Amino acid sequence: MPSPIPFNKYHALGNDYIVLTPDEFGEEELTADIIRLICHRNYGIGSDGILYGPFDDPECDFALRIYNPDGSEAEKSGNGLRIFTRYLWDQGALDSRMVSIKTAGGPVKAQISQQGKIITVDMGQVSFDSCKIPVTGAAREVINETIDLNGQILEYCAATIGNPHCVVLRPEVSADEARKWGPLIETDPRFPNRTNVQFMQILDRSNIRIEIWERGAGYTLASGSSSSAAAAVAHRLGLCDQKITVYMPGGKIEIEIGPDFAISMTGGVTRVATGTIDPEMFSELNRAREE
Repeated sequence: MPSPIPFNKYHALGNDYIVLTPDEFGEEELTADIIRLICHRNYGIGSDGILYGPFDDPECDFALRIYNPDGSEAEKSGNGLRIFTRYLWDQGALDSRMVSIKTAGGPVKAQISQQGKIITVDMGQVSFDSCKIPVTGAAREVINETIDLNGQILEYCAATIGNPHCVVLRPEVSADEARKWGPLIETDPRFPNRTNVQFMQILDRSNIRIEIWERGAGYTLASGSSSSAAAAVAHRLGLCDQKITVYMPGGKIEIEIGPDFAISMTGGVTRVATGTIDPEMFSELNRAREE
């Protein structure tokens, strides 16, 4: 990497992403090793992931690729989509306050308010179909099933909104529990593509609280797709109404559930920094390639 690489950094309720554009990144391939280094909080810039785009798309205004800090690619991220929409707005790349974005988990539409500080994303439809999530076993809706974790029996529902989720119902939730059980559930064989995990507490018919273990990222302060999946499960079980506020350690997201579990998600975005990544950061990777 012969020259500095521009970057922008934002967070959505403490869930932070770095935006890199293909033009500015140059001809260098964005490999898993490079992603892990950039996202590392000691040796790199530090983030919960990378938003790589925009790309041209025949069906949407823009296309986006989303990467987890372990180098794997995510199908969809609600917070990432809000951040990317804010980035496009800040760059003057939008002709209106509405934008369509293609992700690996399907297209979405986003609406901008308060000069980009609040973004509403139509996340698509939630499905509980085991074949779509996917979850192993017979074709079914994955509702009120159990998982045995070293003798601890937990009740869960599974869902997809373009990426997989496992929602575990608990009388109370905690970060310690998410860190303890999250990695075991993420990699359980019943989830062939791994899964995001939410530990959900019902507060009342309009409010839930979740703690999140995110696939490829670990413990996370907030997640838009996790909020969408958890709210959909709460509504599917008859425990909550169609408008739900989801509380997370990083803040809250407003979810509205439409027909066929179509999800509209509204939350804030904060610009953190702009800068350049010095090529010296990649020197160890370059030396490893030469050896």
